[in-house]
Amino acid sequence: MSDIIMLQPDSVAEMAVIEAQAHSHPWSEQALADCFGPLYRVYGYQDTEGLLGFAIVQQIVDEVSLLDICVLPSHQGQGIGARLLDALIADAQDNQASVIMLEVRSGNQTALELYQRHGFVETGRRKGYYPAADGREDAVLMNLPLA
Repeated sequence: MSDIIMLQPDSVAEMAVIEAQAHSHPWSEQALADCFGPLYRVYGYQDTEGLLGFAIVQQIVDEVSLLDICVLPSHQGQGIGARLLDALIADAQDNQASVIMLEVRSGNQTALELYQRHGFVETGRRKGYYPAADGREDAVLMNLPLA
């Protein structure tokens, strides 16, 4: 049995473990904790093994920003990211959002393809935005219009 749930601050330690394993430049536990407030929604993907992934969005008026989506590396490629994305898109629509915005590393082909399959389109780039093992890489800005 697996489920998308709304996470609470008591999930931060589990989120930090996933973040540290999945990202080359992970968010700190404090940065994750700071995402529990009135402007944020934090979704989790949980099954009998526990928390396997999460997504964080911030909504200001009718604009939703996808700040982080993260799946435990041992469970990537199983559709968990897509399930989280589906849930947050549906929730954004329920909360009268007109657009979901995000940025993603230009080298993260898997994520780019996931977002494109869900209807996100590239709207711009930030040159050299992210630190990378061999210097810097671009941030690809993407939007999903909802209205």
